[in-house]
Amino acid sequence: MSSQGSLPGFDPAIPTDRLFLAVFPDPQHAAQLETWAAQRLATQGFRGKPVEAGRLHVTLFHLGDYTELPPGLVAQASEALSHLAAEPFAIRFDRVGSFSSRHANAAWVLTASEGNEALHALHKQLATHLRTAALAQHTRDSFTPHMTLVYDKAAVPFESIEPLTWPVREVLLIHSLLGKTRHIRLAGKSLG
Repeated sequence: MSSQGSLPGFDPAIPTDRLFLAVFPDPQHAAQLETWAAQRLATQGFRGKPVEAGRLHVTLFHLGDYTELPPGLVAQASEALSHLAAEPFAIRFDRVGSFSSRHANAAWVLTASEGNEALHALHKQLATHLRTAALAQHTRDSFTPHMTLVYDKAAVPFESIEPLTWPVREVLLIHSLLGKTRHIRLAGKSLG
């Protein structure tokens, strides 16, 4: 039996909107991370443009890509976020390298060899709140904290670096306009 092709006018819609929960470095640390990445990229021979300071983040949960945000999803995610109870903490990254990718460009990221227990605890707690808010389909138990610095055709193995740290004081619910490199803050929860 052959597969049926798409009918004209019924092609799958291309997603334009992404919803995710993440932690972002404060502006000072974000600028330092962007500068560090730009200097490192120049020495590595990458051609891709570094992620701008204001968009550097660690995704906690990807809540989906859509042609428009589903009704009620933002309210459910905001409700889950509102129940979060944690103290501020620091993220520490001590490795840099590329994640393999199904796409043309690999993600060159900061990550950690170990540690970040407070970040893992935050992720676990937020997963529980998402499940309570009927968003279990967006949760996973596995979590590899990382910050994407650039997308590039060149992929490089992971290597140890002098640790980079930055404080986490808030978790944000973000609406990303895909292809427009724009993040819109929809809700936030301060830690502490």
